[in-house]
Amino acid sequence: MSFLSERDFLKPYLKMTDMLGLNVNIDTNSGFCFGVVYAIEMAEDILNEEDYLYCLGDIVHNDEEVRRLESKGLKIISHQDLENLHDEKVLIRAHGEPPATYELALKNNIELVDASCPVVLKLQNRIKNSYDKKDKIYIYGKHGHAEVIGLMGQTNQEAIVFQDITELDINEMPENITLYSQTTKSTDKFYEITRTLAEAGVNVNANDTICRQVSNRDKELREFATRYDRIIFVSGTKSSNGKVLFNICKMNNKDTHFISNKEQLDKSWFSQGDSIGICGATSTPMWLMEDVAKEIKSY
Repeated sequence: MSFLSERDFLKPYLKMTDMLGLNVNIDTNSGFCFGVVYAIEMAEDILNEEDYLYCLGDIVHNDEEVRRLESKGLKIISHQDLENLHDEKVLIRAHGEPPATYELALKNNIELVDASCPVVLKLQNRIKNSYDKKDKIYIYGKHGHAEVIGLMGQTNQEAIVFQDITELDINEMPENITLYSQTTKSTDKFYEITRTLAEAGVNVNANDTICRQVSNRDKELREFATRYDRIIFVSGTKSSNGKVLFNICKMNNKDTHFISNKEQLDKSWFSQGDSIGICGATSTPMWLMEDVAKEIKSY
């Protein structure tokens, strides 16, 4: 007859004691915006019927979600790949595309499945109308971003793109400009730029073209971040929107950590009984935030 040692007898209770007892909540307003939901649902509907589907660029700026869809048959291709593709079906992601992409698809007999976000399409049309009126167009956006490339295509590459006002030589700018913004930029920053230009004597026709789902999330996150001891912000590193929203969280809660998946969590970030808020970008899938929450609850 064997007897349990005191340590073995206490193991279940020691495990309970070792756990941090963290209170974990996911921000219900975080996760995919409607434009991304639309694109992903369109891709999944096709993949349920067909073995594969080409997508021009990452369907969303989140590597974990891209990998999930690739396992279903999504094939990510570049614009260079598109030039050599013929007689196929290709998804246009939510970021939109310049006119040249549609012209190439017609030439190569490619069927485009257009999942461009309606907000982005509206912005493209507004910029095209301004260009046709010969306005001096400036776009507040990220250089090389997929959406910005599409916007530049409406102006024959003539618009000026800037990420920060310090890039502009205000003294050399035209007296009158028409200002637009990438849909996922900071509203506060956009209006700060508008004021600075106006104070410098530039007549600015400012068009606030920032997606309201994004700008509203900005306000919601300011309040969400203050409610918890720690914030875990989940986002892909390629997401412009993710960088903006992470910084908002960080400004309102210094104990904010940026991760792209649960493997990047560090148990040392947490203390006994902490309240933890989990949130993310408009390109962050809810399933990924749920994975992160489950991992943290196991500590």
